[in-house]
Amino acid sequence: MVDPKPKMDSQKKKLLKKKNIQSRKRPEFKRQEWFRYGKFDESWRKPRGKHSKLREHQDWRPPVVDAGYRGPKATRGLHPSGFAEVMVHNVADLGKLNRETEAARIGSTVGSRKRKEIVEKADELNIRVLNRGTE
Repeated sequence: MVDPKPKMDSQKKKLLKKKNIQSRKRPEFKRQEWFRYGKFDESWRKPRGKHSKLREHQDWRPPVVDAGYRGPKATRGLHPSGFAEVMVHNVADLGKLNRETEAARIGSTVGSRKRKEIVEKADELNIRVLNRGTE
């Protein structure tokens, strides 16, 4: 099965390409002192300390999440393929999708039998499934 492409104008295609290039260049933002304590994971937290060098954007500290790292507004929230992601938990949910602009993402709680049914129905309706899994 060939994956369908999203319908979009040339301006949006150009912005999506720009977004994907920016995403590859964007640094990995990590929590302040994530390496020091076992209880801290790497996931980003805003530094709020009074004397925090990271909050003050000192040059020798790691990069901090900022508005300047954002992508184009028209493509925010889109999958890199250009489709808007819609969560699907059963076959009936596929009927609500607009196949030209939306793609299905099967929920993590869906079992293998229902997942197989959803993928088969999506292939019939020519709807893209972003996490179809290994078959």
